Amino acid sequence: APAWFSGCFAPQLLLRCRSWRSFTSQTDGESRLARVLREKFPRASAIKVVDISGGCGAMYEIHIESEEFREKRTVQQHQMVNQALSEEIKHMHGLRIFTSAPKP
Repeated sequence: APAWFSGCFAPQLLLRCRSWRSFTSQTDGESRLARVLREKFPRASAIKVVDISGGCGAMYEIHIESEEFREKRTVQQHQMVNQALSEEIKHMHGLRIFTSAPKP
C-alpha cells in the first residue's frame, strides 16, 4: 500500500478494494454523494467528495462550503451533513466532514 494509506484503516478494508483508482475522475460513489449533497444544500458554493478508501466506497472525505451553515456551530453543521447522507452512511466504514460558511 502507498505510504499515505496507513494508520486508521483496518487491513480488511484494503482487501475489499479490487483496484486502485485513477485520481483524474470521480468514482460512482463520489458522484452519487456529491449529487445528494447538491440537492440537500442548494446554496452551497463548494462541494468536494473524495473516496479515501482507494476507490471502494468504504470511506469518504467531504468538504462543503454553504450559506446554510452560517451562524451554526460546527457540530450542528456536521449533523446537517449526516442527516443529508443518512441512507448513504449506512453503507460506509467512515466519513470525514469539513464544513464552513462562505467568507463575507
